[in-house]
Amino acid sequence: MKDNNKPDQSFNTIANKFEKNIYGSSKGRLRHELLVSYLADHLESQDPPLLVLDAGGGTGEMAKEFALKGHQVLVNDISEDALSLCKDKLSHCDNVHYHLGKIQSLDSTDIQHIIAGESTHFDLVLCHAVLEWLETPEDTIAHLVSLLKPNGWLSLSFFNEDAHRFANLLYGNFDFVKNGMRQRNTVRLNPNNAQSPSYIKSILSHLPVSIKHEAGIRCFHDYMRPADRERVSFEEIIEMEKRYAKVLPYRDLGRYYHILVQKL
Repeated sequence: MKDNNKPDQSFNTIANKFEKNIYGSSKGRLRHELLVSYLADHLESQDPPLLVLDAGGGTGEMAKEFALKGHQVLVNDISEDALSLCKDKLSHCDNVHYHLGKIQSLDSTDIQHIIAGESTHFDLVLCHAVLEWLETPEDTIAHLVSLLKPNGWLSLSFFNEDAHRFANLLYGNFDFVKNGMRQRNTVRLNPNNAQSPSYIKSILSHLPVSIKHEAGIRCFHDYMRPADRERVSFEEIIEMEKRYAKVLPYRDLGRYYHILVQKL
C-alpha cells in the first residue's frame, strides 16, 4: 500500500481556472476525446437509459456526454464551486442530479434520496482523473465497485506514475526523481499522488471485477516538441494516439491510463 499523507484535493475556489486550464488545452481536449471514444458503447442511447455515477465529476464535461444521450447521471464532487459550474453547464438537462461530498460518503441511501424511483446501484461508474488526488485510492475503488449493479461497469482513468517518472527523466529532472517525485510546494493543478497502473491493477485483482480494457492516454503527445505539435493537425495526433493506445510498449507511456472493468 502506498504511503499517502496528503488529504483529498478539492478544486474549490479555483474551479474556473481548472476548467480553462484542462478543457481549454489540447491536452485536456485529447484526454476527453479519447475517453469518449473508449466509452462509445456505453454512451449509445439505451432503453431503459443507464444510471451513471460520475464520481469526482468536476465541472461536468463527461456527465454532459451521457446526459445528452438520455442517461440518468449523478455528478458527485467535493468542490461546491465545481458543482456550481456543472449545474450551470447542464441547467437544460433534467436527467442530471448532484451530490456534494467525498466519494466515500456516497451510499445507497443517498442515491435513493437523490434519484427518486431509481435503483440504488449504478450501471456505470466513471472515475476519471480523480485517484491521483486522493489520500486512499484503494478504499475509493473498493467503494465504487460496491455501488455497481451485477455486471455493471467501472471506468477508471488516472495520472500514470510510471509515465510521470519517464517524462522527468527525459527532462533531466534527476533530483526530483531521486526524491520520489515529491513536490516541496504543491501546485494545486498538478496531481500530487500519481498512480502506477500495476498498483491499480493489483487493487482490482482483490475485488469482484474483471478487467475488460486497458489503454494509454496521450502516449506520445506530451513528449512531442511544441514545434512538432504545431506542424501536424490535432486530427492526425488523435488518430495515431488511438492506433497505439493499446499497443505495448506505447500503452504504458501514456501520461494517463484508462481501465474498464466489469463487476462479476
